[in-house]
Amino acid sequence: MVLSASELNNAQQRVSRTRLCHGCELPIDSISLERGKSAYCPRCGMHLYKGGAPSLSGNLAIAVACLLLFVPSHLFAFISIRLFGVMIPATLPLGILTLYNEGFIFLSLLIFFCCSVAPFMLCVSVLAAHVSLKLCHFKALKYSLYTIKHLKAWVMIDVFLVSIAVSCFKLQDYSDIHIGVGLYGFILLQFMTVLLVSRVNVRSYWEKYRSEQSYHFHHKDMHCLHCQLSQPSNTVCVRCHKPMFRRKPHSIQATCAYIAASAIAIFPANLIPISILITNGRRMEDTIFSGVASLVKSGMWGIAIIIFVASIIVPVAKILGLSYLLLSIKFKNSLYARQRMTIYFIIKWIGRWSMMDLFVICIMMTVIDRGQILDFTPGVGAVAFGMVVLFTMFAAESFDPRLIWDDQSIGSKVEDRKETSNG
Repeated sequence: MVLSASELNNAQQRVSRTRLCHGCELPIDSISLERGKSAYCPRCGMHLYKGGAPSLSGNLAIAVACLLLFVPSHLFAFISIRLFGVMIPATLPLGILTLYNEGFIFLSLLIFFCCSVAPFMLCVSVLAAHVSLKLCHFKALKYSLYTIKHLKAWVMIDVFLVSIAVSCFKLQDYSDIHIGVGLYGFILLQFMTVLLVSRVNVRSYWEKYRSEQSYHFHHKDMHCLHCQLSQPSNTVCVRCHKPMFRRKPHSIQATCAYIAASAIAIFPANLIPISILITNGRRMEDTIFSGVASLVKSGMWGIAIIIFVASIIVPVAKILGLSYLLLSIKFKNSLYARQRMTIYFIIKWIGRWSMMDLFVICIMMTVIDRGQILDFTPGVGAVAFGMVVLFTMFAAESFDPRLIWDDQSIGSKVEDRKETSNG
């Protein structure tokens, strides 16, 4: 059968409009959407793209504003308390430095990365991406967009703000709390970073560099996870030059290893004291659960529920949820794939909130003056809990959701072959 020139042109246009979903690799025809609207995959629910021409200059303005807000939010005290007649200010760098000096190097570096390094590098990478586009510098654009893609999940200023509120409720029994300029800086920084994370899209920058429509493919059966370009099978992406794989290399093995490490670390994290408070010569060691119980006894039900969910329910739910996804892939369970995808979305979103307890410990160490009548220090359980948070986030990042749909794709291909043979 020979196609006419018009039929061949129409077929080529259909191929150019088709894009593979990066969640399940379902071929989807791209449609034009109004500005503010979003397109989602009808099979797995993955967000595909937003309508309208993206305003990259808006991302640049927000990134610059975030960088300017780093000065008041980090250098000025966000809260202060009067303890033994002395006003003690709390700043984020001071809390991180206190943890580091007390020997909790892992916790200090983890908090420093999530609250300072990740948001700062995200903003700098957005600036670098704009400069790279202006100068048409491919390598700088490639690395800046790679940084943006992998840092978005680690920006946790919103979690730190909630931790400040929790700390204020805990500290109100010991002293009056005074709000500092740094808190307003953090609130503005949190608002701007959330806006930046929700707006910035790696694919829009690659489209600005070279549009998907400029590639004339005869078919598309692979999708680059870095620049979001659907293309024929290849070992290297034709646009971003990143190595391409059908699935993330060693995804199941890496996820299993991280889940096993998390499951081991979660026992000392819950059984060993996470914080130690010395008041009037009395030493009080609290595990996560006993800390929640003491909050309930004090009548702080709201704070107790927040800590219980973030520090106990969420880590356990992530371990069980990812284990369930791995088992369903292992036993090739093709039922309820959409529900399993929803579980994956929830796991990706809730994991960061487990950092709340560690942020609270950092704030408490900053404002409660050590070496006097009132003394506060983290316990060894805090280190184990930090490892649980880190390993579960690594597990969620290493998991490839397309594995959930592999049996579905195979099943649909078998059905198509049966219908073809019957026809």
